[in-house]
Amino acid sequence: MTSAKSARRPHHWRRDLIELAALFTAVAVADAIANLIGHQPDGPYLLIASALALTATAAFHTWWARRHSHAPPPDTDGVAGHDAAAPRPAAAAVHPGPVSGPVSEAASGTETTESTESTESTETTLWRMRTTVRDAPGSLAALCIVLAQHRIDILTLQTHPLAQGTVDEFLLRAPAELPASRLTRAISAAGGSSTWIERADAHDLVDAPTRVLGLATRTALDAAELPLALRQLLGRCTIHSLPAVSVTGRATGETAPVEGVLEETVMRLRDPSGGAITVERPYLPFTPTEFARARALVELDARLGPRVPRSEHVLTLPEGNEITVRRADRADLEAARAMHDRCTEQTLRLRYHGPVRDADRYLDHLLSPRFGRTLAVQTASGRLVALGHLLWDGDETEVALLVEDDWQRRGIGSELLARLVALAVEAGCESVYAVTQASNTGMVAAMRALSLPLDYQIEEGTLVITARLSSAPERSLPLPPHLRARH
Repeated sequence: MTSAKSARRPHHWRRDLIELAALFTAVAVADAIANLIGHQPDGPYLLIASALALTATAAFHTWWARRHSHAPPPDTDGVAGHDAAAPRPAAAAVHPGPVSGPVSEAASGTETTESTESTESTETTLWRMRTTVRDAPGSLAALCIVLAQHRIDILTLQTHPLAQGTVDEFLLRAPAELPASRLTRAISAAGGSSTWIERADAHDLVDAPTRVLGLATRTALDAAELPLALRQLLGRCTIHSLPAVSVTGRATGETAPVEGVLEETVMRLRDPSGGAITVERPYLPFTPTEFARARALVELDARLGPRVPRSEHVLTLPEGNEITVRRADRADLEAARAMHDRCTEQTLRLRYHGPVRDADRYLDHLLSPRFGRTLAVQTASGRLVALGHLLWDGDETEVALLVEDDWQRRGIGSELLARLVALAVEAGCESVYAVTQASNTGMVAAMRALSLPLDYQIEEGTLVITARLSSAPERSLPLPPHLRARH
């Protein structure tokens, strides 16, 4: 379309003069050539051949122009073709925000339908990949072009700005036959450095804001969820909750500034309950964006204060007695100490593997939601008769049981263990382990009753039993047959 301003623009007389001079010049040149060729012996034939060649050229030019006259204008949102892709990804390399799948389709120079058909026709694998690129125009475009050349679809993209460069985190759908080593080499050749890649699953298809909101909700409902939420937020990492006071009552000196500390692969955050939370990931440095997300999650936990979901399950023992299984926290400290007083030294020694006089010192730590989850069993009169602990131990998870002597051999330990393992499965733990003694036949029998693959290790009279949870149901394990819940 022509604007109104340009439509009213008058023709200047100098332009007409130049066009007229060009016309006379062309006529003069044509006349000179015609006279030169026409006086040759084969002059007429040469003139006829020249006319035919000009006519053919004009016809071909007309056909070519008509064929491509309806081509769409260059796309300003999604770029097609490598030549057209060069300017567009340069702007995207500034990393204003997440970029989704169409980038890979644009870089490949093919239509979306063709990419979809190609993806559906072959088996694919999901990968999570993180690489560092220069913060310069065209750096992201180079990565997208390489991914498109390997028929890889970009599902999501997150950017983590650094002081120098930018970390790009991709969720990719790649052909199953493409090895990770080949993909890493291609990314390195395209300018990516410190590339890290691992297999992903369907849970990673949830976008980052939705995942963060879900983790915040879980943390708001249960204080014990904070370490698990941090692990799911940051990926494979080791999380240690270090108390400010040890079980012996001595100050540990473990603390962190209010704003936290970020040092490459280690971040330290102030624990709202005292002490510090240390997160380590030796294979991949943390970015300022990840540090800000983790700190916001910890601040949410601090604002909400202590909280444990109150849920109770009433069960009936074979002899007809009713017991209640519920979550426990530090509010049950006095009742737990009273149960300790009723237990024999042998029972306490099998549970804590140390001097009996130190047993009470562990309770404050064990009942804290920061270090795991605790289930308590109480009678109809309200007396606490058993405790079961699921403890976060870095990358691993420990289970521990204590049942009062008069209530042993009634299936209470098996019931607690089954529920603790179900909680571990829901938390995404790969395995749980129990530390006991070979003479503790009750704990060994309870672990075997789980019907899970078990590994045994014995060192100096200490028995470590590890149950792998890969074959366990996702939500819960069946209750022991001799216990039935009252509805």
